[in-house]
Amino acid sequence: MKRAAIALVCFAVVAAASGLTPSRAQAARSVVTSASGTAGAKVPVLAYYYIWFDENSWSRAKTDYPQAGRYSSDDATVMRAQVRLAKQAGIEGFLVSWKHTPTLDRRLSQLVGIAEEEHFQLGMIYQGLDFTRRPLPADTIAADLDYFATTFSSRAPFAIFAKPLVIWSGTWEFSVEDVARVTAGRRASLSILASEKSVAGYSRLSGLVDGDAYYWSSVNPSTYNGYLEKLTDLGRAVHAGGGLWIAPAASGFDARLIGGTTIVSRGNGTTLRTEIDTALASSPDALGLISWNEFSENSHIEPSVRHGYEALNVVGERLGHGAVRPGANGLGTETSSGGKRATPATASTPARSGLSGPLVLGVFVVIFGFLIVVVARRGRYSPMLRVVERNEPELVALNETALVARTRHEIVSARRESQAPRGRPGGRR
Repeated sequence: MKRAAIALVCFAVVAAASGLTPSRAQAARSVVTSASGTAGAKVPVLAYYYIWFDENSWSRAKTDYPQAGRYSSDDATVMRAQVRLAKQAGIEGFLVSWKHTPTLDRRLSQLVGIAEEEHFQLGMIYQGLDFTRRPLPADTIAADLDYFATTFSSRAPFAIFAKPLVIWSGTWEFSVEDVARVTAGRRASLSILASEKSVAGYSRLSGLVDGDAYYWSSVNPSTYNGYLEKLTDLGRAVHAGGGLWIAPAASGFDARLIGGTTIVSRGNGTTLRTEIDTALASSPDALGLISWNEFSENSHIEPSVRHGYEALNVVGERLGHGAVRPGANGLGTETSSGGKRATPATASTPARSGLSGPLVLGVFVVIFGFLIVVVARRGRYSPMLRVVERNEPELVALNETALVARTRHEIVSARRESQAPRGRPGGRR
């Protein structure tokens, strides 16, 4: 027993020093795999992220609300907590929705600063359509991209790929001539992706863009015939021209409050899990999760009042990082009655170390092993236990705590009783 205890202590010390429990070590080795389960090159996991929220935004077209409270996108504490939660689930970056306005410039600047401090990655999805879903003037888009390239693109979070990533949302509404005028001369410093929905749509622009990111939030994977084939064919067409392919995976969809008619049930996480596997089977260069916080379309994976951490846990478990710890973001929770966020963490609150769990486990095992050693040593020198070890091998298996409490007379009585003939009155059965 003593040797086993010493071995256990040694194992605990090594585990604590390395900072890896078996589950953590498995997560550290994990890579995003295809639906067939075969490992391949690591695929960046990115989530579409929106910075358009004011506190009064939550009174319009919402049926669910974030557990972080009905926040403003100006709240740096919330933004930092969102980044940390995303990282905990294995999400490596946000694809942040932006166009050049004073409010969105300010919020993007804040997010870039937080992402730098948290070692988090960013891409930008440019909103090429206005509120009524009509295309913006091509000259406006060109000027906005120049501003982005000058102001933000050289910052560290935008180094996901060789050049900063820009997704042009709504390219299907623009002519080939407009797309050419915007991308010409700018692709040298930016990777500009289209947002086409089909092979035919992408082929129209394939020589003018650097790839495609399909924002398919409303697909029902259980009823759409040819779902996998559509993503695979689009990815193949993008790769044929040397482009980047960002495949979509959504948690569910319900946009009825903003004029939609399609409803895709979350299925207790089944929809998101299926869509992640299908997206990965299309050989993407990145996985685009839809979405972190699109609450009007109910595709959000951010922890919410109605759905809790369900979607984020699906992401964490599928990527090998395990379930997300509720409350790890340092924020209180929103109640169903709309209570405000409580006990906010400050913006300077350090990220929780990833070694805390393994270290606690290591310390626990060390203490447990030490107690076993102590018990083993007492057993070697205790007269009571020495009698049992020498004369009563049948009693050694009894609970040691109970043995210590017995008197010598009780042990002798137990010895006599154990020697009584089996199967007779008075014998132990």
